[in-house]
Amino acid sequence: MTTLPLLSLAPAFVLGAAIPLAANSGRRPGRLPQLAEAATLAAIGMALAGLIQLWLTGPQVLTLGGLALVRLDVISVTLGLLVAFVGWVVARFARRYLDGEAQEGRFHALTLAAIASVLLLVQAASLPVLILSFLATGLILRNLLLFYPDRPEAQRAAAKFIRVWGAGDIALIAASLLLWQSLGTVDIAALTAFPTLPPLAELAVALLVLAAALKTAAFPLHGWLTEVMEAPTPVSALLHAGIINSGGVLLITLSGLVQHSVGAMAALVMIGGFTALFGALVMLTQSAVKTALAWSTVAQMGFMLLQCGLGLWALALLHIVAHSLYKAHAFLSSGSAVQAVNAVRKPGPVAVPGLWAVARSFALALVLYVAVAAAFTTLLGEKSAQALALGTILIFGVSYLIAQGLADTAPGTLTRRTAAASLGAALAYFSFQVAAQAIWGPSLPPAPVAGPLEWALIVLAVLSFGLVAFAQALFPLWAHHPSTAGLRVHLANGLYLNALLDRLIGGFRTAPKA
Repeated sequence: MTTLPLLSLAPAFVLGAAIPLAANSGRRPGRLPQLAEAATLAAIGMALAGLIQLWLTGPQVLTLGGLALVRLDVISVTLGLLVAFVGWVVARFARRYLDGEAQEGRFHALTLAAIASVLLLVQAASLPVLILSFLATGLILRNLLLFYPDRPEAQRAAAKFIRVWGAGDIALIAASLLLWQSLGTVDIAALTAFPTLPPLAELAVALLVLAAALKTAAFPLHGWLTEVMEAPTPVSALLHAGIINSGGVLLITLSGLVQHSVGAMAALVMIGGFTALFGALVMLTQSAVKTALAWSTVAQMGFMLLQCGLGLWALALLHIVAHSLYKAHAFLSSGSAVQAVNAVRKPGPVAVPGLWAVARSFALALVLYVAVAAAFTTLLGEKSAQALALGTILIFGVSYLIAQGLADTAPGTLTRRTAAASLGAALAYFSFQVAAQAIWGPSLPPAPVAGPLEWALIVLAVLSFGLVAFAQALFPLWAHHPSTAGLRVHLANGLYLNALLDRLIGGFRTAPKA
């Protein structure tokens, strides 16, 4: 008889704590907000207990009537700890942020319900449980986006979100039916064990990729994510507790199935890579801190899809964990960060790197990367072409840092510090890669051997990211130039794709006056 996974108790416990808060909606909640914080702390405790249980007993699956409900493995425990921790941070922050709001109790109840649904999602052991979790998460987040229901902007954001999220749900349901029809099972462990896929299953995998792209607000249906600021700030942080990155969770959970489809992997590389480049360019032109953070999330989610498409599943999971932690903190601290920056005494003009300084920085960054990559490969064994290509893309970010230190007007101290930081970034990338592979690699499929199509996509991705990184490093030189002023305006408006979506859903219509 299978032992009950202790982590499986967390969703029910958190959801149970939401009931008295929901019943108290519309009245002063008194000390009830402390219940929300206590419930999330208990969820962290259950996740830690699940980690100990996994170490003692190994992976487990809880079934009921022949249907697999939840699973206990290293992936679910990692994501469960992440969701519970970010949920606790959000609940603690919201106690003060929403103190005195008329619907404070309702907000805490919805927050706990969202955390419970995502805790169930990351543990799902079968497609029906996965679908139920996605449906519940979408409905709850829509209510959070409409926390201030009289705001037209909030109504527009919620309308766009529920359409995009609902389309992802439909794609996931259709994929599940096709997998059941073609493979005869909805159990995730059984689905990921099939060595080859029939044509119907290939179509199902394509629908899974579509569902993941829709759930992660990929280009061109990313508009709702940039308008989440119409909800209270804790909602923006809560998104990073497994909601906006749920598409990545879906792909990682079914990675053994998805990787069988070469076309699906190629589509992930192209969709993810373009979304990452688009989001990064638009982010540069944003003047509002939270809007810039939202566009950064668009870019980061695209990069996560790119990692999945390259078959770097352990690195994609590491990306989810790292991005969730730092971006949730960034949203919650955005107000105080602006005050802190304004309070800092400005030492003088920023050192702007010229064309030659940027070119030298890219060359130096690539030399640094090759040296560190060679050292790690010699010590720890051969690296896949995909992992090395991803490192090349990431090192372009380091080149931007080096460019600041190589600017003609940069002081010597800045040059030395940027050089040290660049070396640290290169070492950290390979160190984290090794750690991620050691922790999650045995539970995930290895990266596929790169064929002609994979090599073509790798070269295209590296060249594209290199060109955009070069343009970003030269941003102070071209951003205000008269010849690029129009481009800057178009980018600041996201090439008007969000406005087109608003028009399609009737978001610009105003209600007739009484």
